[in-house]
Amino acid sequence: MLPATALALAVLAALLAWPVPAALSRARWPRRDPVAALVCWQAVGLAGGLSIIGALLVHGLAPWGDSLPEAWWHWVTRHPAEQPVRGDHWVAQTLAAVLAAELLGVLVLSWVRTTRTRRRHRELLELVVRPGAATSPAADSLLLEHPAPVAFCIPGARPLLVLSSGMVAELDDAQLRAVVAHERAHLRERHHLLLLPFVAWRAALPVLPAADRAHDAVRDLVEMRADDVALASLTGPDPRRTLAAAIVAAVGGPGGTVPAGALAVTGGAVAVRVRRLLAPAEPLSRAGRGGALCGATALLLLPTLLLLLPALV
Repeated sequence: MLPATALALAVLAALLAWPVPAALSRARWPRRDPVAALVCWQAVGLAGGLSIIGALLVHGLAPWGDSLPEAWWHWVTRHPAEQPVRGDHWVAQTLAAVLAAELLGVLVLSWVRTTRTRRRHRELLELVVRPGAATSPAADSLLLEHPAPVAFCIPGARPLLVLSSGMVAELDDAQLRAVVAHERAHLRERHHLLLLPFVAWRAALPVLPAADRAHDAVRDLVEMRADDVALASLTGPDPRRTLAAAIVAAVGGPGGTVPAGALAVTGGAVAVRVRRLLAPAEPLSRAGRGGALCGATALLLLPTLLLLLPALV
């Protein structure tokens, strides 16, 4: 059964490497429910990695048994192979080990590099920023003397929420509250952790177009999610227009530098976000959201079942 399992996993990996991410990135429903879409993207990434590594591993261990657990145990205990071992079996085992090590290694390396970069920027910023005015809507943020309208947060163990003096001068109190609420949403929901696997995926597989597509889509979705969370906390006659105006003001400024690893209010596809705020679509129905979450669950279960099913029959 293992050759058929390896083929099924390889087909699934191919689908998750190109057609599925392409279709998901072109779909319009993710803008109506960023949370469900983020779950789907995480499932695509996890299932894709499991499928390709699983396909290689299953093919490489096929001579040692009729199921992956059995074959793996026989291989580990140096049990004689039940079928002839060819060169392609050794190549598949090597590729599976190399790919797994690369994906995990790049993930860890990306986390270390990003953490180090954020810590360095945090230490530099702490030398030049000052607390916001106690009477300001951004009283719990830090003020950076810079003429351009800039707002960003640096996540981590000691998160920073920074507004430039240009941003404070450019926006009114309601717009400042909207910007601060947006950045607080990034910090509270730890959006940087949702982005990290896709930063690593793009670094590990730079020739794969789906890696760029997935990273950009997830980056846009976390910004939309932060917009939604900010809107839920805002008051006033038209919070959507208030937040949209704040985003446009930041983008339209003379330009400011956002530190690497930071999450900024001007992140993602700004034009799409502004249109989404000013002309909101109907939220995804309960059935639609349930279907998306069920689809994500199925994506995660399918390669797992393909790997384990031969041992159960």
